[in-house]
Formats: sequence, C-alpha cells, structure tokens
Amino acid sequence: MQALETCIIFAANLTPPYTFLYRQASPEEAFLFFCIMERVTVYVDGFNFYYGLKRQKLVDREWKKFYWIDFVKLFEYFMGTNQVLQKVVYFTATPLNKQKSSRQSALLNANKLINDTRFEIIKGKYYDKQIICPYCTAAISKPEEKRTDVNISVQIMGDCALNKTDIIILVSADSDLVPPLEFVQKHFPDKKIKVHFPPTGFSSDLNNNIIRNKGKVIKLEHNKIKFYNSIMPDVVTKNGIIYTIPEKWK
Repeated sequence: MQALETCIIFAANLTPPYTFLYRQASPEEAFLFFCIMERVTVYVDGFNFYYGLKRQKLVDREWKKFYWIDFVKLFEYFMGTNQVLQKVVYFTATPLNKQKSSRQSALLNANKLINDTRFEIIKGKYYDKQIICPYCTAAISKPEEKRTDVNISVQIMGDCALNKTDIIILVSADSDLVPPLEFVQKHFPDKKIKVHFPPTGFSSDLNNNIIRNKGKVIKLEHNKIKFYNSIMPDVVTKNGIIYTIPEKWK
C-alpha cells in the first residue's frame, strides 16, 4: 500500500512532457513505469573510492584513466531491468592542498554539469592533525578527513525514513558503516542493500553483513569495461560552461 501511495503522489507531481526510454510518454505510461520500477540510490564514499583507484593504478596503469569518470553513467551499468538510478550521492571533503582541491573541483563540477540533480555532493571537512614522527619525534601536520561516515549514515537512514529509495548501493569498504546498514535492515526490512567495494577495497564486516542478509556484494575492480565506458570527454561543456580534465590525470 505504501509503494502504491508513493507512485500516486509521484505521478501527480510529474510535469509534462513525460520523457523516458528515449521517447515521450503519456501520464498513464509514466505512472505505470514508475510504479513497477525500483528506485536506486548510490552512496559513494569519495575518499575510499579515489584512493582505491590510486592503489589499483599501481597494479594496472590504465586505471589512471578512470579518475575522470562520469559517476551516474558508471553506476547505471549496474542497474537491473526493473531498476532506475535516481541519484548518485558523493561524499567527500575539500582537500587542504590547492592543487588537489582544484582537481577534485573539476571532477565534481563536471559530473554536476552533466548529471544535474542526479549527482549530489555532500561535503565533510579536512582538519590538520598533529602527529609525532616515530623516528625523529618531531610534530608533523597530517590532513585528516572528518564527518564522511556520519554524513553517509544520516543520508541513508534519512532516505529510508522518508521513503526516497527502494535499493541502497553503498560504495565503500569502511566497516564503520555497518551500524547504519543494520539500522535499515531492522527498521526498513523492505529496503534492499548492496555493497560495491571500491577497487582494491574490502571489509569482511560489511561483506558478512550483506551476505547474512541475502544482499549482493560487487568488487568494482572486476568491472574494468564499465569504467572504460564511463570516462568523460577531456572537455566537458554545457550551456557555455566548460570543465577540463586536470593535466596531471591525462
């Protein structure tokens, strides 16, 4: 009953023309289409994903090409026939280093330009953490990312509570994200959960949780062709706005 009510509300707020499957659709067709489709939201742990790519590049240099990736296009390749990718939510923090920050901004802004509301960015913060060098005992400043796991947890639980999604795909190998998944499994058992481990990433805690709850686990490093097919052009342009692949990533 709840799913039907959601479809009715969604259909009532559609604005013509209703376009999907590469053609315009009638209100009736749009209503039926969205009633039978499962809504998928992808939650990407940006830190985990990026450094997974960097580690995979040490094994296979070609993975460097995948720094400049269209995230929505990539995860659309993982959709089933009765699933629609509503949104990719990318969680990250702005690096303190200006060059790194500039490269990250180019990537995220290009994705936002291409995918509009289907690509959302939620940011935490980097803080300078003082650590002691074990060799010389000098104090060293080391950037540390904060809030990402909390932001992911809040977003997943909130989307389930507000019935904004049917299927959760978590892209991370951070075992700290097991608790929010357990919360969803307990309080929203109709929601399906999948975990896509970033290249070279793995968490036995996450893996065991998903398998125990009859979910699905995918290792992204085994899907190289999908990455290839999702590389953005070197120059991304729309409505007079231009973003270019960082020189260091070419």
